[in-house]
Amino acid sequence: MNAPAPGAARLRFDGWIAGIGTASGTRVVLGHWPCSPFGPFSDVMLEREDGHRLLLAPTRRTAEFVAGTYAFDEVRIVPVRVHVTGDRWTVTAGSLLDLRLTVGRRSLPGLALRAVPGALAARPGWTRVTDPPARVLLGVRTRGSAGGGRREWYGARDLHRITAASAVHEGRDLGPLAPVEPAVRFGFGSAPRTPSLVRVTTTVGAPPDAVDAPVARHGSQEGGLS
Repeated sequence: MNAPAPGAARLRFDGWIAGIGTASGTRVVLGHWPCSPFGPFSDVMLEREDGHRLLLAPTRRTAEFVAGTYAFDEVRIVPVRVHVTGDRWTVTAGSLLDLRLTVGRRSLPGLALRAVPGALAARPGWTRVTDPPARVLLGVRTRGSAGGGRREWYGARDLHRITAASAVHEGRDLGPLAPVEPAVRFGFGSAPRTPSLVRVTTTVGAPPDAVDAPVARHGSQEGGLS
């Protein structure tokens, strides 16, 4: 359980994860990855108040990989763009989502994470140390089993609270910022209950061909995977 299967590759994604809840009950998780095996990209995971889980990803290749690692009821391929100006993040996913975040000061857990050297924090083995306090303090896990027989490790390196947000999904205003509650159900871990922006190095232990392996388990529809 502590290492990928023999012959597995370790794929590293370096960037940020932002997780928010909204007054409507929809929760949104943004992954912004300037450095990844696929090059720079961003993706958005939404879980609606009725439990429907949606992935918005910019290419078929990234959509197939993410959908093979996490669980979704629907996948849409749309351009996902992230623009950062100071403490303001603006995210658009085609015509499906307009998300705006205001990022606050570094939290106390963020100060503790910043004290750990980056090279150490990014190592999968370090999650043996971080997983127990992360469960207690933030309600999240930093290591576990993912889809397709994969393993995943989250090397958190900084954490800021999100102090304000607005989100419009398919023309519907999702309402003001709220806790990420109930926990999202995309994979073994959730986002922190308190809306947060986490600087993270994510490592996925996967078969060597996982970057190119197709995923064919989603209904066919316009803009979706088939």
